[in-house]
Amino acid sequence: MTKDLRRDFYYGKNILLTGGSSGIGLALARQLVARGANVWLAARDRVKLESACRELRAAAPDPAQSIGSAAADVAVESQARSAAEQAAQELGPLDLLINNAGTSHPGYFLGMEAKIFRETMDTNYFGTLNMTRAVVPEMVRRGKGHIVMVSSAAAYLPIFGYSSYAPAKCAVRGLSDALRSELKPLGIRMTIAMPPDTDTPSLEREKKIRPRELDIISSTSSVYPPEAVARDILSGVERNRYIVITGFEMNLFYWLTNLLGPFQYPVIDLIVADAIRKVKSAESKKPARV
Repeated sequence: MTKDLRRDFYYGKNILLTGGSSGIGLALARQLVARGANVWLAARDRVKLESACRELRAAAPDPAQSIGSAAADVAVESQARSAAEQAAQELGPLDLLINNAGTSHPGYFLGMEAKIFRETMDTNYFGTLNMTRAVVPEMVRRGKGHIVMVSSAAAYLPIFGYSSYAPAKCAVRGLSDALRSELKPLGIRMTIAMPPDTDTPSLEREKKIRPRELDIISSTSSVYPPEAVARDILSGVERNRYIVITGFEMNLFYWLTNLLGPFQYPVIDLIVADAIRKVKSAESKKPARV
C-alpha cells in the first residue's frame, strides 16, 4: 500500500453498494476497492456476488480492507434491511450508500403485461427506497453520510418504448430531490446519477426485446463503458455534486430539455415519427411470404 492511497478520498470509507455483481455496480466496486474502500455488495445472484467478491479481494491494495456481500432482493423490505444490517456489522458505520440496483424491460405499452410495470417499479424505486430507509437513520444519528441514487437519462428524457422503465427512474429522481432538501440540514449529502446507455449485460438483454423504434432512437447517441460512468459517479461524490451525467451529448440533452420546457415535445415527436417511418420502410422492403 502506498502513502498516496491513504490520502485518497475513499480510503477507509465503509460503502454499501446494491446491484454490485455486474455492470455499473461492479465497475464502481472495482474502482472503490482500488482506492482503499471497504465495500459490501448486495444483489440477488449469490453466485455472481461470490465471484465478484473473490475478484475484489484479490485486487485489494490493502490487506486490511473489508469486502463482503449479502444476497438480497432490495425490492423486499426485510431483505434490504438485513443486507444493510450485515454491512454495518461487518464494516462499521456506513459512510456511503450507492443505490445502483435496477432493471429495465422495454416494450410497446399495449404489449406489456401489468406485472412488468409493477416489477420494474418494485426494483428500481421501492428497492432504492427500502435500502435508503434502512441506512438513513444511523447516518442522521451520526450527522454525516452520503447517498447516491443511480437513476437514468430516461428520468429527464423519457422516450418511446420505456413506459415501464422511465416512470420508475423518474420516481427515483423525485425521491432524491425530496431527500436532498430534507436531509441536507441533517448532515446527509445526496448525489443522483443519470447515466445514458451503458455497455452492460443488462443493456444486451434489453436489446433483444426492445421495440425497433427505440433501437433507431438510441442509435443516435453513444453507448458508454461502465468504467466511465463509475468514474463520473465517484468523482461527483468526491466533489459533492448533486447531479452527475456522463458524456457531453447527454449533458447537452439534459440542459436542452430544461431550457426548451414544453417545446421539447414537438422535437421528440419528430424524432419518434422518423423512427416509426424507418421501421415501416424496412418492413415494406421485406420479401412477401409465399
